[in-house]
Amino acid sequence: MLSLPFMQNAFLASTFIAIISGIIGVFVIARNMSFLTHTLSEIGFAGAAFGIFAGWPPLNGMLLFTMVSSVIVGQLSVKAARREASISAISSLFIGLGILFLSLANKTASYATNILFGSIIGISRTNVLQVLLLSAVVLLVVLFIYRDLKFDSFDHIGARVKGLRTNFLSIAFLVLLALSVSVAAQIVGSLLIFVLLTLPAASARYFAHTVSGMMVVAVGMALVGVWGGLYLGFVTNWPVTFFIASIECLFYLVALGYNHWRQG
Repeated sequence: MLSLPFMQNAFLASTFIAIISGIIGVFVIARNMSFLTHTLSEIGFAGAAFGIFAGWPPLNGMLLFTMVSSVIVGQLSVKAARREASISAISSLFIGLGILFLSLANKTASYATNILFGSIIGISRTNVLQVLLLSAVVLLVVLFIYRDLKFDSFDHIGARVKGLRTNFLSIAFLVLLALSVSVAAQIVGSLLIFVLLTLPAASARYFAHTVSGMMVVAVGMALVGVWGGLYLGFVTNWPVTFFIASIECLFYLVALGYNHWRQG
């Protein structure tokens, strides 16, 4: 299996994707941004479709759309009263735009399937290098702002009282989230990107009680999910995304069961 170049590319890319998803996912859960992640995934679909229409690599279109839109969407959904309506409206708009761009590009349904659900066969060495570069950028920025971002994510009121630049931290995290969405879409596709960015971290909080511990557990679960999904997809010829989603859902169910058993 690992003698095949496309599987080597897929395993290498998925490793970094899992690391990024596990780390960023902890902050996604802490900041209650699961729905925003789902919206960015649909914006990423439109961006990838636009990239195909414009003759760009799909990842470049995703980066353009998600990074520009992340801050706008974040500002629109700040108030809880209008959050659901804003997300629903924006999700619908960008799904429609994605379909429009694919139609204008005269591409078949297989292109839409690859964007929505990912494709391990389509991962080239150039894609791997892009994933590595973007992952390194995300990790370096997280390392640089880690202490303040952790404080703001888990105690926003306390961070504001202390005088931290919470607005800057919010914008920085939204950009990091946009980068993570674009990177992770290379494996699981834009439609199910929230699987890797939410479920491992949501499961990890039941097994660890520190932020660093949650990150380690979340990264471990994400790695098992993507590696197991790639292997099972290869031997069965079934969609890799199905196995990744199933493994992460299983982890979450186990975490819920463990939490119920521990409480009583």
